[in-house]
Amino acid sequence: MNSMKSPTDSPVKALSVADVCAAADRIRPGIRRTPLLDLEVDGRRVLLKLEYLQRSGSFKLRGALNAMLSGPLDDPVVAASGGNHGLAVATAASLLGVSATVYVPQTVPSAKVRRIEAAGARLVRHGATFAEAVSAASEVAVRRGYRFLHPYDDPAVIAGQGTVAAEIVADAVDVDTIAATVGGGGLAAGTALSAGKRGVVAVEPEHCRCLHDALAAGRPTDSAVDSVAASATGASRVGKVPFTVLTAHDVSSVLVSDEQILQARDRLWEECRIAVEPAAAIPFAAWLAGQVPGELPCLIICGANADWTAGSGHT
Repeated sequence: MNSMKSPTDSPVKALSVADVCAAADRIRPGIRRTPLLDLEVDGRRVLLKLEYLQRSGSFKLRGALNAMLSGPLDDPVVAASGGNHGLAVATAASLLGVSATVYVPQTVPSAKVRRIEAAGARLVRHGATFAEAVSAASEVAVRRGYRFLHPYDDPAVIAGQGTVAAEIVADAVDVDTIAATVGGGGLAAGTALSAGKRGVVAVEPEHCRCLHDALAAGRPTDSAVDSVAASATGASRVGKVPFTVLTAHDVSSVLVSDEQILQARDRLWEECRIAVEPAAAIPFAAWLAGQVPGELPCLIICGANADWTAGSGHT
């Protein structure tokens, strides 16, 4: 594990657990308080935070809704996404009566495209990568005067994502470690804000490791994106705001292979009939490999926007 403690770094914005509490109050009418599942697997006890049951199919609704409610609601919004943030923005916009446009890369899974459009957002395919979609969406926002909702590099988004861990802490006071998947770092940063003295483990695929590489470089840096979980963890560079939050807290970074991720995803199905996308199984993969310490760890099972239509199977 790599230590992520760097107290000399000055924060981009002084985010705190108070921001998470304010976000929880703000978004409560629009989200579900997702349950915890208490399991014994291989003779070890573990809790799963079933955030894949959230409206829109992932934790992303929390951050998108908090960001939208933290600003003016009379402006159209534009976002870029590998799928889940776009669906969250589309869902939040529908709840609030706001017009939304979502840019996605050409590689976005068809199931996520279908759900974004069904939620009422205008969808634009642009570029081969998430980074290219972000560039196009941010340019449109500036040119047309839209609000740009970043999927993770935004304090309001991070505070919203922190409500996941806040619920864990409230519902299971004995939890001593919380593990979260890392894409651009928003969920892990929000978890660090809410965890108190509990350990936080930030888990990434071996070949989709923007946080891990940033820690080695001492700053956000470009990383390769090549993983079975890339549609949800496909950020090529960790966000500046999440990186600042994470390096100000005692968080550990670990990596898992695509093979471990798929095995963990399949085991969630076989043992619990939990059907999730690969990214959601990443913390479980780390825990199965003994990389998540603690007497009572909790793993955030973060999203289920996979394509389960006939013929797709469990691949």
